[in-house]
Amino acid sequence: MKRVVMSVLALSVSTAVMAATPKFDGARISADVKELASDAYEGRSPATAGEAKTIAFLSQQFAAAGLQPGGDLQDGKRLWTQAVPLLKGDIVGIPQLSLQQAGKAVPLEQGKQIAVRAAMNGAHQVDISKAPLVFLGYGVKAPEKNWDDFKGVDLKGKIAVVLINDPDFETGQGDFDGKGMTYYGRWTYKYEEGARQGALGVLIVHETAPASYGWATVAGSNTNTMFDVVRETPAESHPLLEGWIQRDLAVDLFRSAGLDFEALKQQAQQRDFKPVPLTGASLDAKYAVKTEVITSHNVAARLDGSTHADETVVYSAHWDHIGVGEPDARGDRIFNGALDNASGTASLVELARGFAKAPRPQRSLLFLAVTAEEKGLLGSEYYATHPLYPLEKTVAVINMDGMAPFSPSRDFGIYGTARFELLDQLKTVAQRWDIRYTPDPKPEAGLFFRSDHFPFAKRGVPALSWSAGQDWVDGGIAAGRKASDDYTAKRYHQQGDEWQPDWKFAGAARDLEVLYTLGSELANSRAWPNWNAEEAFRAVRDQSAAQRR
Repeated sequence: MKRVVMSVLALSVSTAVMAATPKFDGARISADVKELASDAYEGRSPATAGEAKTIAFLSQQFAAAGLQPGGDLQDGKRLWTQAVPLLKGDIVGIPQLSLQQAGKAVPLEQGKQIAVRAAMNGAHQVDISKAPLVFLGYGVKAPEKNWDDFKGVDLKGKIAVVLINDPDFETGQGDFDGKGMTYYGRWTYKYEEGARQGALGVLIVHETAPASYGWATVAGSNTNTMFDVVRETPAESHPLLEGWIQRDLAVDLFRSAGLDFEALKQQAQQRDFKPVPLTGASLDAKYAVKTEVITSHNVAARLDGSTHADETVVYSAHWDHIGVGEPDARGDRIFNGALDNASGTASLVELARGFAKAPRPQRSLLFLAVTAEEKGLLGSEYYATHPLYPLEKTVAVINMDGMAPFSPSRDFGIYGTARFELLDQLKTVAQRWDIRYTPDPKPEAGLFFRSDHFPFAKRGVPALSWSAGQDWVDGGIAAGRKASDDYTAKRYHQQGDEWQPDWKFAGAARDLEVLYTLGSELANSRAWPNWNAEEAFRAVRDQSAAQRR
């Protein structure tokens, strides 16, 4: 009898909570996505007319909802925006690229066999002639794991060829979190470490499984305008040449040097791996690079708390996408970014509307639409290093990157894997909607390092990115996985990521009820969620504990 009574009580509490939660409008989310992902916004690349239109649209929507500007201070008043200075780089014309293999020149076509990025090390010209190539395994130097793929090799004037992901990827076992990608597996790290080791350039071998996306995504993301934060010494973080090569090209390149690609890849999974020169192989690369410092913007809207206005709960989403690039097979040059991430941006606005109509919470709420996520989480990185509101008194960050356009799911996840009280609280809230937590099904993709919660997390702020589940109410796991796989293969970072007329955003509307409740509980609490003791971010957060007493 007691069990029955408790079940009925739990049901009534859950029903009461859901009844008090605003209902969000999927049709309105879809309309906003259609607007933001239209060709008129030109793919929402930073520092373009598309950015200006995006900022104007978001500012208007937040103002109409009843929020206040939460950005930079100007003459004692807040703006809707936070200025974000960025280094912008473009390759001028068509890069001239070729490999020398066994005495023969093999021309390479940008975006086909190779994808090189505009140099971000401060150079205005890339002029490389017959640079030797050296295979460096996974390109990892991790002293705490007693792992060093470089073994003291002199890389001056040489091109490092490295594998994507971690040494554990193929076997799922080892020092690098098994199948779960660590930051050592990210392409950003490969370039950074190459620069630290003195390499002239770094070429990453693309393979779909360890990268978690196909070559079309690589080509679309790396052959367009590049951005970076403004650095005093950019060459410390970027080699002169940064790029990717197709696996088939790598196999042929190794073969011409008398080497077996697969055999060397297996050797690279071992601690005693040593660098292997690709004898007889070299790279030629020539192209001009135009760089300039531009100013992009984060958009910030705020609801001041009623009693603890100096404490802030942040909801975030990135408004940017890739912009305009080379035409695809249909002749389409615009990367519209409908799901990635007009859907998250529209959901951010819809969530703000719900909070604006509700009683004012005790703590403040910040709705932050950040720039340049597609260029390396640059907008969120800038905010995290130049916060509008102190990180020490930022309760949590709830990020939305890709919201469900179709059916609600019976489960949810977060980007990547972490252990912290914010996730525990989210699990408890989601149970009221009968939504279960499903751990990241692809830990090898390294998603924890690939969305805008990460710059906050590495500075100690409890932060997560919501991920809609794949066990759809309409169609189950089969339908959810099919849609996810189809998107990754055909639309992710491609021109095909466009608004669809059948997008009702029923899933997003339901998910916003969950995220609203989580944020409302945080904003009406005196609690400060923290990381579990075993997470490295815990020590960073604890350093500022005195400021939260």
